[in-house]
Amino acid sequence: MAPPEESIIRPIAHIRSDFSQKFGIPRQSGLIDSLRAQVVFLPEYREPEAFRGLEEYSHLWLIWQFSPARREGWSPTVRPPRLGGNIRKGVFATRSPFRPNSLGLSSVRLLEVLPEGPEGPVLVVGGADLLDGTPIYDVKPYLPYTDSHPEASGGFALQEREGSLEVDFPPELLGRLPLHLRESLVAVLAQDPRPGYQDDPDRIYGLAFGGAEVRFRVAGGRLMVVEVAGPSTNDASRIFCEKT
Repeated sequence: MAPPEESIIRPIAHIRSDFSQKFGIPRQSGLIDSLRAQVVFLPEYREPEAFRGLEEYSHLWLIWQFSPARREGWSPTVRPPRLGGNIRKGVFATRSPFRPNSLGLSSVRLLEVLPEGPEGPVLVVGGADLLDGTPIYDVKPYLPYTDSHPEASGGFALQEREGSLEVDFPPELLGRLPLHLRESLVAVLAQDPRPGYQDDPDRIYGLAFGGAEVRFRVAGGRLMVVEVAGPSTNDASRIFCEKT
């Protein structure tokens, strides 16, 4: 039997970001404030009146869907990568994408409301942890007097790797990237995008970001970028670096 109409929700927008694959996306929103993304609304929701007063808020909640993680059925427990992938936790005690409705919640900084243009109004946001094309189901103002709880306990999610990685990004490789991507990419790499259960110093990882592919390895708390490939995959588009 089909679900009742009131239980069906539909996207109102999608996100436009520099992340074309899941690997490398920050584990939570707000960790990298320099990340920039746009919330682009579907044509039927581009009514300027719907955005009246939105610029009075500094932060927003985005309710979205883990579209690449949708599955038939669900499991009551998951294995969080931050715990090494071997310890199970209840799905409702995690932010795993593999949950009954595959819904996510992100707090982002509202940088600008672009009212003009064929897609306007468009929201420019900072700190989004979202894959390019992610469907957005709702946008709500963040209210600091109720939404912020400094005394809250963070459970196993606070059991992070110590500090951040030192990033060795050779200038000749960094120069392959547009200026507006460099700061954010270095910050993404410093967060250590590897799964929590992997620590092989010889393994080469590939991260797609802003149309480029960055290859790196990690050893002793130091991340070393060894290759940057542009949008083209021919050899002439690549610069290699064998620094250790």
